[in-house]
Amino acid sequence: VAWDPAQGLDWFRKAADNGSALAQNELGLCYADGTGVAQNMGTAMAWWRKAAAQGLALAQCNLGHCYRKGRGVPRDDREAMAWYR
Repeated sequence: VAWDPAQGLDWFRKAADNGSALAQNELGLCYADGTGVAQNMGTAMAWWRKAAAQGLALAQCNLGHCYRKGRGVPRDDREAMAWYR
């Protein structure tokens, strides 16, 4: 199967819209890295928040990293630690 970021993005979006926390996290990664879409940290964080709200540790870690590094949000070590816990 040929690598097709647009098709992969479509499948992630369908699964994410149906509530899959893993797909929401992956969609966040696509937006954070600009894979198949224009890079947009605000949209990435919105998807990670949805996944984190379902208890997905990967998404919580991604949010913590953004706050620790100031990626898409002002740097905030206290907020980062809250997401890491």
